[in-house]
Amino acid sequence: MARDETETERADRNFAELLQELRVIQTGVQILFAFLLTLAFTARFPSLDSFQRGTYVTTLMLSVVAAALFTAPAAVHRGLFRKGAKKEIVSVSSRLAGTGLAVLALALTSAVLLVVDVVHGTPEGIVAAAVTLFVCTMLWGALPLGMARRFDRRGRQTDRAGRGPNAHSDPGSDSGPRRS
Repeated sequence: MARDETETERADRNFAELLQELRVIQTGVQILFAFLLTLAFTARFPSLDSFQRGTYVTTLMLSVVAAALFTAPAAVHRGLFRKGAKKEIVSVSSRLAGTGLAVLALALTSAVLLVVDVVHGTPEGIVAAAVTLFVCTMLWGALPLGMARRFDRRGRQTDRAGRGPNAHSDPGSDSGPRRS
């Protein structure tokens, strides 16, 4: 069912929802970044091998890029404030957030690689990193994409065959929709 709102009201609502999502994500990015900044000053840091140091720098840079992508919508909004460009702001900000999630997945993967490598060794770190990347890809990519495909262009939920909300048939039966 469509909301009774103007295009401007919809853009305002979408931007407010996007900013709320970014607030949730940004806290995690800030914690990761702070953790990474402190690592270089720990007693054990000088004992890291070159692979671990490279992983550290890569993780640090990925977290910086993720933080920049997640804060960029505020800068875009600031630059276009009161210019009647809210729809464009929402569009660009949404793309920035999506790219930020991809970079954050890489940063988390790299952080797990570093920590598990230091604690257990490189092979275990690679396995743990692969699992981390898989989980992030499934939860942040495949799950939303799969859910979006279940909704047709009019916003109605559909089943896997593309049928409407009440079109659930019994397995092995051609009797049509089942009533609940």
